[in-house]
Amino acid sequence: MKPITRQNVEYTYGHYARFYDLAFGAVLQAGRRRLCEAVRATAPATVLEVGVGTGLTLAHYPASTAVTGIDLSPEMLAHARQRAAALPGRRIVLDCMDAEQLDFADASFDCVTLPYVLSVTPNPARLTAELRRVCKPGGDIFVLNHFSGGAGVWALPERMISGLAARIGFRSDFPFDEHMRHADWTLQARSRVNLLGLTTLAHMKNTP
Repeated sequence: MKPITRQNVEYTYGHYARFYDLAFGAVLQAGRRRLCEAVRATAPATVLEVGVGTGLTLAHYPASTAVTGIDLSPEMLAHARQRAAALPGRRIVLDCMDAEQLDFADASFDCVTLPYVLSVTPNPARLTAELRRVCKPGGDIFVLNHFSGGAGVWALPERMISGLAARIGFRSDFPFDEHMRHADWTLQARSRVNLLGLTTLAHMKNTP
């Protein structure tokens, strides 16, 4: 597939913003809820969500947690701001930002979440390096994403849709070990979520 660029991402999600919730809301919401349940179990004081999109996770984070959400698409963020406004008393900050060049100091957050972003970013390795940089040593990082190479029911569909995925800027060939095995963090848990295990939820500890 052609390389994914920042311009691709901005255009695609600017276009998707109007109907993102209808197309990708309910079908992927079970994974978002599992992600937020895992975050609640760690009880972080601060959370950074990278790729907050239309804000479908915001209501499910702990009410006592200060949440910062970033996204590359102003159109998606407009919907997220509406959702944040409907949660009075919550400490929620939303900003337009490139996740591969985060405007945060090192070790700024107790927890970092990345729902449905890693396989659509231009440089996944750069993004994961930024996640580790802004997460406190010993902090928690949660990645929710589809990874290829499974032997289950999704193996054949992955091969069948690879051409379509390339056209819309989604990497269907995205192995877990290649992108998630880093010496800088320790894999704590890995589980299948969403319909027929389409998506993987991975929990890492940021190595001190």
